[in-house]
Amino acid sequence: MSLRVGVVVFPGSNCEQDMLEAMALVGAEGELLWHGDETTNGVDAVIIPGGFAHGDYLRPGAIARFSPVMAAVAEFAASGGPVVGICNGFQVLTEAGLLPGALQKNRGLKFLCAPAELRVESTDSILTRSAEAGSVLQVPINHFEGNYTCDAETLAQLRDEDRIVLRYVDNPNGSVDDIAGVCNAGRNVVGLMPHPERATSELLGSTDGLALLRSIVA
Repeated sequence: MSLRVGVVVFPGSNCEQDMLEAMALVGAEGELLWHGDETTNGVDAVIIPGGFAHGDYLRPGAIARFSPVMAAVAEFAASGGPVVGICNGFQVLTEAGLLPGALQKNRGLKFLCAPAELRVESTDSILTRSAEAGSVLQVPINHFEGNYTCDAETLAQLRDEDRIVLRYVDNPNGSVDDIAGVCNAGRNVVGLMPHPERATSELLGSTDGLALLRSIVA
């Protein structure tokens, strides 16, 4: 029986269909979870995809964090369930307090849409366990507020606990310590700004995203 992966949809999400297709490529059964429902519907993993949830009014993820589904996602995560937030999904997870830090406007105040090289820093997370430590993956970015920031104490904790799972080889947005992705203390909640679902075919320029997506269903 295929692993069931729930993909949360907010008004303004725009990567949910890409993620459903990507899940099928790695042998999982994707299904949409509506933001207004108070359940994760018994899925085995949850992905919060990219887009502009609620139009990014106030700030990205600030409204989405109050959606009924997020209480269910938080409960699912607390029980050890795998949760991954990609781009806008990463922003939602930080706003919801499921991951530390925050995402602010890119250095230079420019929207970025380009290939990016990511170095796998830790394989001890539900997003990177099928990847090779130290390997460099080409995965595109597509964001305006992808500049990861946190205070010095939080950064020291992330380093000490090996919770920085991905770093940019050539930092495109000003993120502190070149951070592209982090995980929680339980290592079952991960957020990243790059889009692995857009790196699943040579026609898209890279298949490197598959290593990350396969980790979710491993």
